Amino acid sequence: MHPPLHPTLVAVTARIAARSQSTRQAYLDVITQAQRPDPYRAGMSCANAAHAYAAMPVADKLMLTQERAPNLGVITAYNDMLSAHRPYEHYPEQIREAARAAGATAQVAGGVPAMCDGVTQGYSGMELSLFSRDVIAMATAVGLSHGVFDAALLLGVCDKIVPGLFMGALPFGHLPVAFVPAGPMTSGLSNTEKSQVRQRFAEGKADRATLLAAEQAAYHGEGTCTFYGTANSNQMLMEIMGFQLPGSSFVNPGTPLRAALTRATVQQAVALAQQRDITLGMGHQLSAEVVVNGMVGLLATGGSTNHTLHLVAMARAGGWQIDWDDFAELSAIVPLLARVYPNGSADVNHFHAAGGMGFLMRELLDGGLLHEDVQTLLGRGWRAHLREPWLDQGRLAWRDVPTQSGDLSVLRPLSQAFSPDGGLQVLRGNLGRAVIKVSAVKPAHRRVCAPAVVVQDQKELEARFKAGTLERDFVAVVRQQGPRANGMPELHKLTPLLGVLQDRGFQVALVTDGRMSGASGKVPAAIHVTPEMVMGGPIGKVREGDLITLDCDQQRLTVEVDPAEWAARPNAPADTAASARGNGRDLFALFRAHAASAEAGASPLLELFGDAS
Repeated sequence: MHPPLHPTLVAVTARIAARSQSTRQAYLDVITQAQRPDPYRAGMSCANAAHAYAAMPVADKLMLTQERAPNLGVITAYNDMLSAHRPYEHYPEQIREAARAAGATAQVAGGVPAMCDGVTQGYSGMELSLFSRDVIAMATAVGLSHGVFDAALLLGVCDKIVPGLFMGALPFGHLPVAFVPAGPMTSGLSNTEKSQVRQRFAEGKADRATLLAAEQAAYHGEGTCTFYGTANSNQMLMEIMGFQLPGSSFVNPGTPLRAALTRATVQQAVALAQQRDITLGMGHQLSAEVVVNGMVGLLATGGSTNHTLHLVAMARAGGWQIDWDDFAELSAIVPLLARVYPNGSADVNHFHAAGGMGFLMRELLDGGLLHEDVQTLLGRGWRAHLREPWLDQGRLAWRDVPTQSGDLSVLRPLSQAFSPDGGLQVLRGNLGRAVIKVSAVKPAHRRVCAPAVVVQDQKELEARFKAGTLERDFVAVVRQQGPRANGMPELHKLTPLLGVLQDRGFQVALVTDGRMSGASGKVPAAIHVTPEMVMGGPIGKVREGDLITLDCDQQRLTVEVDPAEWAARPNAPADTAASARGNGRDLFALFRAHAASAEAGASPLLELFGDAS
């Protein structure tokens, strides 16, 4: 007999359901109207059908004409600049072959853009990154809008790509939808060594050639970067929400097991499509319980803070309204079970080898911290996912997940959790609301009270660091970095220099209305400050030298200024002209103007689903 669900898990889920009643029903009404009893191409005019099949091989064309077998639509984010997406080049043909073997057909319905945050960090292209999620969502919808598909396969891995694919597929939630992962690159230079070289470079103790050699040794082949940032958090999320096959997230590219899992995903999509049951579609699969399971997974693994934006937007596209208070309340009861860089020294390959997702999910389920009665790709009930794949004489087989962790420094049972909470907190105070991830922040650094150093972008802070004026305690206030200001770029380049100063014994912290990415690490960082500066947020009132208290234990983010003076102080004028033009930023003015707040998901599309203030 399994233990009962934790009462907080039950309460948060019920609150989300009650809060979302009208928006969820509106979403279900849309996909119910789209459902048809016959294959979706049935009844299409001859001219329309001929266009859809014109380029297909003869055998496929005959099968499509008969209007009996399922036709799978593939949306691919392939390009060969992203290491994580390079393996997708040959997936369409693998998928077509697997579909034919299962008595079905498959077509690439469309491609979506996929940019690499690792390439654009610190440059103007990064200001397109967050809204690329919404472009991907729209491109996904364009691809699936042709009305000839009975299920969809989504090929994407990295930061904005999975959330965008997810959001774009939900309007077609009457169809079964499966994500097809590609896996992480094999381990190279350890994340700890890479970080040390970055810090030495920031201090001027390593030259560019040394830095480049270290980066190339870390990022060296096909697959996702091996640290536990947003890309690998995406993979965890799709698996724990039941949209990927069990054990499929962290199998390396180019291996026989990876290919076998791709074939198995196609077979499962075909099997679901053949049943023509709307309750097996993506929209019904995305229940409130599944959304909460995703939140629990992020907390138990110390996942990317970007999902306090992305998962909010993903859920909202399916009619569910979640907020940061839901994350914080769950964080208080979900223990941290994994330590993967930047929350530890291991990478995702080590996590996978230690027992990976299967071990983690069984611990959570047996501890009453996951909803079991949910719909997944494999059917009803989460226990079916407590299996891991392996090759038995070259054939895909399944076995029980390990009962013990292979490495307690990386992955632990509930009884030996790294910490009793998930390490994600919401800070509140006269600066607004912010998110902070403390799983990698040592207790000695979880409270910082120091004068503000106010800058308008990360390059300005970097210049002050190089000038030697930051050799002291301070709180860096990097503002005008929210979605409406400049698209909310990640400020990852601040990590090395703030880490250097912390290592020198100074108490330092970051406060920003921007993002710090899935690589948020050892320096306390209050990010996603809401409201942002250009929306009148009080972060715009901060002046150089103001005393700021960032207190993780008390969940406080305050400026220690007399309340009367603070109320009377005007906001500094915002100047976003530098981010309005050039390198494609001109095209995103409409996105910036209509972006929701960070806590509401930062998407300009969410207005389509009702109030997203």
